[in-house]
Amino acid sequence: MKSRENLWGAWAVLLGVIVAVAFGVFQKTVLISYNQWIYLTLAILGTIIGIVSVGNDAKESMTFLLATVSLVIVSSMGQQRLILVGDVGILIVTILNALLTMFIPATIIVALKTVFSVASVK
Repeated sequence: MKSRENLWGAWAVLLGVIVAVAFGVFQKTVLISYNQWIYLTLAILGTIIGIVSVGNDAKESMTFLLATVSLVIVSSMGQQRLILVGDVGILIVTILNALLTMFIPATIIVALKTVFSVASVK
């Protein structure tokens, strides 16, 4: 059963990344403006990813949290420099914003699950 949970979580994260990148490119190239429905969809997808991606395994949770927190920090800090690259940099920033919108709720959900798991009496 554990391998099945990991499989669903892995597919959820992969699908989420593909959707976030596609929405980022779509927003920059086709819509050329901020659209709230894109970010709402990504936030809901991130919440779903946070719920299904990590089971009760503490090691799995810590790996997920380390990776997503690193991604969130580097993506947010790197955006200021990427804007200086020009149109390609702005496209990358739009994609990073989409990824951030998806991964922030996922990270919060997994962090809360981990805190409750650690705090629970076994």
